[in-house]
Amino acid sequence: MNTLSLKRIESREKITGRARYAYEYPVDGVAYLYAVQSPVGKGRIRSIGADEALAMPGVIQVVSHENAPRLEPADNAELAVFQSRTVSYRGQLVAAVVAETPETAQEAARLLRVEYDPEPHDVRLSPDHPTLYRPDVVNPAYPTDTEQGDPENAFAASPVQVDATYSTPAEHNNPMEPHASLALWDEEGNLVVYDSNQGPTTARNTLAQVFGLDRSQVRVVSPHVGGGFGSKGTPRPSVVLAAMAARLTGRPVKYAVTRQQMFALTGYRTPTIQRLRLGADGDGRLNAILHEVVEQTSTVHEFAEQTAVATRVMYPAPNLLTSHRLNRLDVPTPSWMRAPGETPGVYALECAMDELAVAAGIDPVELRIRNDTDTEPVSGLPFSSRNLVACLREGAERFHWEDREPVPSGVPAPGTRKLRGMGVAATTYPAYQRSGQAAARREPDGRFRVRIAASDIGTGARTALTTIAAEALKTDPSRVTVEIGDSSLPEAAVAGGSSGLAGWGRAITRACETLLADPDRQEAFVDTAQEVGELPELARHAFGAQFAEVEVDADTGEIRVPRMLGVFAAGRIINPTLAHSQFIGGMTMGLGMALLEESVMDQEFGDYLNHDLAQYHVPACADVRDIDAVWIEEADGRLNPMGSKGIGEIGIVGAAAAIANAVYNATGVRIRDLPITPSKLLPVL
Repeated sequence: MNTLSLKRIESREKITGRARYAYEYPVDGVAYLYAVQSPVGKGRIRSIGADEALAMPGVIQVVSHENAPRLEPADNAELAVFQSRTVSYRGQLVAAVVAETPETAQEAARLLRVEYDPEPHDVRLSPDHPTLYRPDVVNPAYPTDTEQGDPENAFAASPVQVDATYSTPAEHNNPMEPHASLALWDEEGNLVVYDSNQGPTTARNTLAQVFGLDRSQVRVVSPHVGGGFGSKGTPRPSVVLAAMAARLTGRPVKYAVTRQQMFALTGYRTPTIQRLRLGADGDGRLNAILHEVVEQTSTVHEFAEQTAVATRVMYPAPNLLTSHRLNRLDVPTPSWMRAPGETPGVYALECAMDELAVAAGIDPVELRIRNDTDTEPVSGLPFSSRNLVACLREGAERFHWEDREPVPSGVPAPGTRKLRGMGVAATTYPAYQRSGQAAARREPDGRFRVRIAASDIGTGARTALTTIAAEALKTDPSRVTVEIGDSSLPEAAVAGGSSGLAGWGRAITRACETLLADPDRQEAFVDTAQEVGELPELARHAFGAQFAEVEVDADTGEIRVPRMLGVFAAGRIINPTLAHSQFIGGMTMGLGMALLEESVMDQEFGDYLNHDLAQYHVPACADVRDIDAVWIEEADGRLNPMGSKGIGEIGIVGAAAAIANAVYNATGVRIRDLPITPSKLLPVL
């Protein structure tokens, strides 16, 4: 039984177009929705003139606060669609048109006459903003601040010091498939939604809450999802609007959020301002770490990104402080974006470590090795496994780190106008564990069917789960069918936090083991809540090292990345092909973060200016030269039955720092404000 070479289960369906996504399901009598967004940054809706739009042939309904059904309160107030006249940010939903065709709906939306009473808005993130406050917790439930020892005085007394401020811009999730929903109500008042999401169980529970229904009255179907990167981890206003419009019109309603609308309606990574202070002795061993973060949230709903949490994990220091402060601004609510918290936080921490290596005159790889630890610095818990040093050494050898010039000259090599440099960054991400349910059944023909409401958002989860089920059943994967992507299946946590495979795999393994233990049993159902709740207390994290080589044009400031290498320690790798794809996908996003991605806020209008893929730049094929990922063979039996750690997010963590550090090594110029663009770099070259 060779499960490691298992190819994508759904590949033929996707290649032939038989794999249906949310917007593609055929339903009789379907109508189409187009949403109208506020052009003002804050205020109230004075009136909505819908007569001209309603008179247009093919228009079925105009939906707004004037006729919207009352919704029940949700955990996220962004879901209170059309429940008041209040406008909290530019781009917020204020009305929608339902029509016989998508073109008719869009044209009728243009004819709506919405009048506003605007108020002054505030969208400027700053470290001294008067609304700065301390949230109770940061995502998902970490302490907002931590402190041990005497960080301020220890830093002041340290022989080697770094005190620097780093900033990252707002960044927007842009999955290939936009957020899309098809909603319909049956005669008994039950709601069925075909929806693009990262967790049908979560989506079902939220929709039931919002519409005041029992969970048994809601079904969410999402067998194929074209990417999410966190933005589809929880329901967005779009799916609530589709269900609301379907109830009002008595028709099935389709709504696909446009690429431009996604920049206001579907979440984004908060911008950050991070002050890092590192104090070390002459040998580079850390004595003090202070990581203070300022970021933004909205006036609608609080989202506090856990930006400094990774600093509590990476390196030990007897004196350590981390803190988070929020600006409550007139902006859309930030949300999850691939490796939330760790991505911007490790960028700042690992750039500061590079600056510390320069200040101490120590090789950056060696500095990190000297500051390794066997226990998690803040909690004191032992790591279930931590192979960061192995990743650093393996990467240094593979990348030929010894060829790096230790001191940047800022002078092009003879016969060229290119400056070359190498950079390194360590990386980490939690090995989260979530409980769930699964069912396994013997079929009359001797095959097996496994059922769980997991999600495959393009990662190959369906294939990996088939491998896990086949191993537990001691059979060939060809004899196993795994059903996912439907809230009517046994409950499962979202595909997020790199926790999906660990939680789903545990449930599937236990269900298959239970079935196999009794030859007369036809079906087994398990719930792993008790098992997960009784896991021993350990620090469970994946680790890795990112290496990058850059080429900087001394005349234009243009930066290219000829090589990147990631070396990861992420437990057992279930499927090498899928894992390699996930690692390099994350690294590619990290490249975009370092050099390209930036959502630019217009202070006057309170909106992101570059809200499309023509102006919001992501890496293209020409930007991605030679990117490779490898991993350390890591046996960690204290994780889950498979011995696996999540891999979907660790690939992006640290990638931007490695590139930024390589730019410094090439030029001698330290750019601390992402992205590193020619306009920032060229004037100081």
